[in-house]
Amino acid sequence: MKTALILIDIQNDYFENGNNPLSGSLEASLNAKMLLNDFRNKNLPIVHIQHIAVSPAATFFKPNTLGVEIHLNVFPKENEKVIQKYYPNAFRETELLEYLKTDGITDLVICGMMTQMCVDATVRAAKDFGFNIKVIEDACATKNLEINGITVNANDVQNSFLAALNYFYSEVMKTEEFLKA
Repeated sequence: MKTALILIDIQNDYFENGNNPLSGSLEASLNAKMLLNDFRNKNLPIVHIQHIAVSPAATFFKPNTLGVEIHLNVFPKENEKVIQKYYPNAFRETELLEYLKTDGITDLVICGMMTQMCVDATVRAAKDFGFNIKVIEDACATKNLEINGITVNANDVQNSFLAALNYFYSEVMKTEEFLKA
């Protein structure tokens, strides 16, 4: 078994003063940084996923902006793989699957943003491709959502999506728990 860390969309627009700030993004990025440092120290594979908006109507992750750049807390080193994507699922129309298979990766540790969108879509696809997955809950972030005039609190969104992923698609755990294992 060989494990890789996948950091999804930890980009400037999701932070304070960005174009789509999330609840708890700074805290999540600091936990992701601990994971990143652990993988770096163990010389394990790391993949940074960077979302690039392609729609002219997009309000965030616009090309050639500060907001689209990966946040300094988890900024990639030269030898770390960065894969750009254009859809929530990091496997869709990217080289991610081929890259992981070529490197013999069987297990994934996934964190990032947004929990209910890109993290969820990528975890579900990864499971369908046969990977074993751990999602690090406190290294993920989301925001309040609205449906039919009702606001769903970010904590409820986070817990609902992680609870669903924990059932079949992954093992959900905290950063400290993962680092101690």
